[in-house]
Amino acid sequence: LPHSVPEFASTSADSKCFRNKLTVGGNSRVEEACEMFARAANMFKMAKNWSAAGNAFCQAARLHLQLQSKHDAATSFVDAGNAFKKADPQEAISCLNAAIDIYTDMGRFTIAAKHHITIAEIYESELVDIEKAVAHFEQAADYYKGEESNSSANKCLLKVAAYAAQLEQYQKAIEIYEQVGTNTMDNPLLKYSAKEYFFKAALCHFIVDELNAKLALEKYEEMFPAFSDSRECKLLKKLLEAHEEQNGEAYTEAVKEFDSISRLDQWLTTMLLRIKKSIHGEGDLK
Repeated sequence: LPHSVPEFASTSADSKCFRNKLTVGGNSRVEEACEMFARAANMFKMAKNWSAAGNAFCQAARLHLQLQSKHDAATSFVDAGNAFKKADPQEAISCLNAAIDIYTDMGRFTIAAKHHITIAEIYESELVDIEKAVAHFEQAADYYKGEESNSSANKCLLKVAAYAAQLEQYQKAIEIYEQVGTNTMDNPLLKYSAKEYFFKAALCHFIVDELNAKLALEKYEEMFPAFSDSRECKLLKKLLEAHEEQNGEAYTEAVKEFDSISRLDQWLTTMLLRIKKSIHGEGDLK
């Protein structure tokens, strides 16, 4: 540990003893200790000792709480989380949750939402726990909606919808895509994206039931007339016709034609394959 922090603060047991000693000297000594831990944390960061940096920021956060400095405590917990992200994802989540608790207690829901997204991304990429990632994206969306940050809420909801469809929770995905599509179709800046959301909702319907997809397509065209002229709508009509005729070649040809102009991403490819599997004897898009 750097020389600026007393030796007896170097372990968790000793740091408890250290904090107890600080109470004797009053707030000024606690403030001094906060500065020491913050300096130590930054030195550990420079040395790329991420766990030690995270621990030092956590100690600073707890002392800030002792001083009733909620904002400083939350900031230190976030700093700890960012350090732990590079060494211990689970510990990073614990620190970020501690920060979120403080921010929500202070009514700072927008910043709490931002940290829920960070936790969701850790679950996505580091811990590969999609259900927990979805829960944090949903919580972030809820906080953003409460603060009237609808664009940020929609971004989170679209992540939830994409994962819900992958997990075969199609009704949940459909509801989100329809909700976001309806919210964006009247916005001059966002209406171009609405066709994508109605397209994805229709694909989810299609996987479940062909008739549902036809009815949904009619509804979307009526709600959003610009959808009728989109390449996505034209593709859906070709796919529905090919599926009704159980014509795998026509289905594949329609997908290839679309893909030659607008490259299919992994999500769309997965959904289109799931639909094609319901055509007898078909299982790929080649």
